[in-house]
Amino acid sequence: MRLLSVAAALGLWQLLTGLRIDAWLRFSQFPTVTEVAHAFAGRVRGADYWTDLADSLTRIATGFLLAAVLGIAAGVLVARSRLAEDLLGPLLEVVRPIPAIALVPVAILLFPSDEQGIVFITCAAAFFPVLVSTRHAVRALAPAWEEAVRTMGGGRWRVLGSVVLPGALPGIFGGLSVGIGVSWICVISAEMISGEYGVGYRTWQDYTVVDYPGVFVGMVTIGVLGRLTSTAVELLGRRLTRWLPGAAHTPAARPRTRRPAAAPPASPQVPHQPEEARDEHLV
Repeated sequence: MRLLSVAAALGLWQLLTGLRIDAWLRFSQFPTVTEVAHAFAGRVRGADYWTDLADSLTRIATGFLLAAVLGIAAGVLVARSRLAEDLLGPLLEVVRPIPAIALVPVAILLFPSDEQGIVFITCAAAFFPVLVSTRHAVRALAPAWEEAVRTMGGGRWRVLGSVVLPGALPGIFGGLSVGIGVSWICVISAEMISGEYGVGYRTWQDYTVVDYPGVFVGMVTIGVLGRLTSTAVELLGRRLTRWLPGAAHTPAARPRTRRPAAAPPASPQVPHQPEEARDEHLV
């Protein structure tokens, strides 16, 4: 079904652009699917395409990893420490609404090279989704878990490693999944503004020389790369949270309908046991 939906979208695109339909939306200005495919085949055979791909992936990997480490650490610190919340909370909440792409002038002034500035913008874009998700996930943990560890003699670091980080992992990976998507948006925008290489830089250059098939090659490349990286983050999150009750659930799988089985023979009634007896049996 997923392949059919993509094929239907491509077929509709080819039909509207091939017939040059102009009904409020001007599809006559769009390149056809075949033109984009020919341009893509030509780009793949060249060395510039792979250089741009490697540069964008390097910037994403560096900025996103920095944002993951800093965002998780800051989120846990703000959620667990009243002093850190008072010192860092107001500053973070003031900076958080600023779009990361608006930090391009700041990056140009701060960093000596464009490469470092683009990594900074990518890191800033993913930092706040990771921070907010981690903070909420840590604050939502049940206090009984921490109390149980402390009752058995565990200290602050044992609570952090045995309760806080494992319990907050689902929320943390939710923030990482959002952050990787935002990182792609900002790294492409930064490459268009101040980059020398990269998928965003090449897409903007194609637009300036009116190479519309090349523009769509860049858009498709960005979409595929974003899909692959977000899928990798989700798969890593599922692997690290296999202990969750619904971790093995697959949305694509549908349960098979089975005929109701025959009722088992009636078993003799077991007298009701008080709660103390059940607990004693479990011990």
